[in-house]
Amino acid sequence: MKYNTKAFFEGREIQAYKYFGAHIEKNGVTFRVYAPHAQTISVVGSFNNWDDTKNVMKRDFQGIWSCTVKEAKEGDLYKFRVKQAGGETVDKIDPYAFRSELRPNNACVVASLEYNKWSDEKWMSTRTKGFDKPVNIYELNLGSWMKGDGTKEGEIIEHFLHYDEIEKNLIQHCKSHGFTHVEFMPLCEFPFDGSWGYQCTCYFAPTARYGTIEKLKHFVNALHKAGIGVIMDFVPVHFVTDNYALRYYDGTPLYEYDKAEDAYSEWGTLNFNLWREEVRSFLMSAANFWLEEFHFDGLRMDAISNAIYWKGNKDRGVNEGACIFLRRMNHLLNVAHNGSIMLIAEDSSDFPGVTRLGSDGGLGFDYKWDMGWMNDTLKYLAMDPIYRQWHHNKINFSMAYFYSENFILPFSHDETVHGKATIVNKMWGNYNDKFAQARALYVYMFTHPGKKLNFMGNEIGQMREWDEKKTCDWFLREMPMHDSFEKLFMELGKLYTKNDAFFEKDYSWESFKWIDADNNKQNLFSYIRRGSTKDFVVVLNFSTNAYTNQQFGVERKGKYKEIINTQWHCYSGTIPNEQKQTCQAIKLEKHNMPYMIEINVPALGATIFEVRHQKPKATQKKEG
Repeated sequence: MKYNTKAFFEGREIQAYKYFGAHIEKNGVTFRVYAPHAQTISVVGSFNNWDDTKNVMKRDFQGIWSCTVKEAKEGDLYKFRVKQAGGETVDKIDPYAFRSELRPNNACVVASLEYNKWSDEKWMSTRTKGFDKPVNIYELNLGSWMKGDGTKEGEIIEHFLHYDEIEKNLIQHCKSHGFTHVEFMPLCEFPFDGSWGYQCTCYFAPTARYGTIEKLKHFVNALHKAGIGVIMDFVPVHFVTDNYALRYYDGTPLYEYDKAEDAYSEWGTLNFNLWREEVRSFLMSAANFWLEEFHFDGLRMDAISNAIYWKGNKDRGVNEGACIFLRRMNHLLNVAHNGSIMLIAEDSSDFPGVTRLGSDGGLGFDYKWDMGWMNDTLKYLAMDPIYRQWHHNKINFSMAYFYSENFILPFSHDETVHGKATIVNKMWGNYNDKFAQARALYVYMFTHPGKKLNFMGNEIGQMREWDEKKTCDWFLREMPMHDSFEKLFMELGKLYTKNDAFFEKDYSWESFKWIDADNNKQNLFSYIRRGSTKDFVVVLNFSTNAYTNQQFGVERKGKYKEIINTQWHCYSGTIPNEQKQTCQAIKLEKHNMPYMIEINVPALGATIFEVRHQKPKATQKKEG
């Protein structure tokens, strides 16, 4: 294969995997690896009985080692036996391997990427970044979403389901709940189940836990055919310290930083040296690999604050080399995919311009998780309502900075583990109060500007923290409170996806207007979402008091119809379903608006009213 390595050594290559790694050819399999400081390297595997004298690789002047093994074929196991710079001999994985053994084994497997069954051309040609479309993301861990053979719901998993075993149920679940995209926790190969995939070994190999390369491609194709986008978590900041992987690959810090204080992360992993051009090409190629070869629609980049600042510590200053890498990667990926992919930053810092173009001084991401909104909202709802009046800004502050970035509102896996409690269990009060507030919370989430993300289990009000060893507690659906909670969740998903007021101008001030953001005495918040044919008035009451004949200013005249009240009986609330409110706007100024409506507001609840735009009356021409 002819290949110009210039872009690789300049840190601008996004297809390095097409040259490096193991490639099946007519005369065998050709192996290539970059390891400039190694003394010798041999390919060892099932094809040569792991004998390092049979297939010794040759080194070129750039530090690239290669050899063709005639006896090797698809399905064979292999590793690189590296005599490192210091003289130690270690069996290493192929950094560009397309397939790996199932843990605890870790040999690479010769594999082909060929697949001729794609039928998602329409999806691929029409997909966009979704700025003016509904984006309602379902985050899940494939290994613990559903049970395998011999596993009861909520019990320890005995068997990982493969992609084809999950496909039908996942599509049906997304459709019924109004999810527009799924986001998978990392699918790159990883050794330790408890790392959830965030400590990777093989950046180009789908984990063996869930099936083959072909099955994953078929899975993505099926999701696309069903109109569901596919996002994957990608980890460009750090990697595992296992000696058989990337660590000290050729006897020198080839992938990690030279200094130990920079190399080791807070998770006990190694930080990628994002200043090094060959590492940049490696990671950009890995990101592109999933987009190009598997048709993923986007990547959610993990731990970006730890790339922006040295070890995520603002006091240590900005890591300029890492920021250059992020700008370059995002730009090159967008060029390669015609600007149709979603690039999402999981960033907890206040670094400006994360979603601004690199040419404008930003980092070039399309979206950023709004960690501030998530933290403030959950802290507020954990408080006794008596004290919330002094923390009113935890709710209204989000709109003060919202237009500075393209935000996604995340209730992710991070909020349901490590003793933090699940979303429902974070709420103040007893069982009934927790669910009442969680219902109001989800009205707030789905009607607040910004795209949405929820982790599996959130939709059924799961009470137990997520455990990667156990499935979701689907049996909770048999309990009325959880069943009605899921019903509301589904209706909110559909309301969000079917009404442009909630998504078309998400990042424009035109779509949102506070009615009253400052009513801290009553713990009330009210606002309007403006659409092309309908507007929606949202009222949130985070107090234990119900308010009757409460007055709110509105912009439009007409009839206001209550479409959701989180305290209706159908959601396990206290108000009969038939007591749906309708009211006519009165021509009376209130909250600096020309009209006013008067409604009842439930305690620890939320209500949504819709008003249709009135068509202007046609003017008749006078006969002359």
